[in-house]
Amino acid sequence: MSKIKEIVKRELSGWKPWHIIWMIVANLVIIGVSIYMRDPAESTLDTVLNIVAAVTGVICVILCGLGKVSNYFFGTINVILYVFIAFKAKYYGDVMLNGLYYFPTNIIGWVLWEKNVGKDENTVEKKRMKWWQDIIWGAVSVGAVFAYSFILKLLGGNLPLVDSMSTVFSIVAQILMIKRFAEQWIIWIIVDAVSVIMWVVAYANGEGSIAMLLMWSIYLGNAIIMFIKWMKESRSVKVTTAAEEIKASEEI
Repeated sequence: MSKIKEIVKRELSGWKPWHIIWMIVANLVIIGVSIYMRDPAESTLDTVLNIVAAVTGVICVILCGLGKVSNYFFGTINVILYVFIAFKAKYYGDVMLNGLYYFPTNIIGWVLWEKNVGKDENTVEKKRMKWWQDIIWGAVSVGAVFAYSFILKLLGGNLPLVDSMSTVFSIVAQILMIKRFAEQWIIWIIVDAVSVIMWVVAYANGEGSIAMLLMWSIYLGNAIIMFIKWMKESRSVKVTTAAEEIKASEEI
């Protein structure tokens, strides 16, 4: 019980007013607009499912941006629900991505982030990639996008190239997220922008929900905000570390 209290205290510490406001506003927008613009033909169960998936997803990405380990708890709930929603919309790439990849990597990420929480701010420690890592990850990602889009086209999925981009870049972003690299947010911005397009098309065709469209739109805005935040904090960590190394060498 004491361990649980310690974790809860850690996850609730360090919040700034704008963090709380952003969390509340983002979720109220999703709930309010989803209920107001609900399709009369949509069942109550589907509406609730979409809203819960969207809310847990938004909570997850905001907590991730704040460096809180608890993002994986809400992320796991979102993943499970999103599998059913994406399947209904015939986005098979997203179905496989969430069911076969996000679910197990959420558990892995949860464990690894727990081991790298800074004691001072109670948030995960952030890092930067080297330039050659950027080039390698970029080249591999582009090649994988075209290869996977061909497979999705054979399966008869909607928007195979767009779906493939969303899937491949999500895999890359998740890896960078687990490794705590600030550059993950650049990839998330691409993923979220592509996903917004996917759900705009789905909603226009009567196959998607407004909750999912709002969720991905908020994801996009959050990714931009958190990219700036992580780049600043990772630079601060790097400078601090260098300063500590210089001080240590002088003491020797």
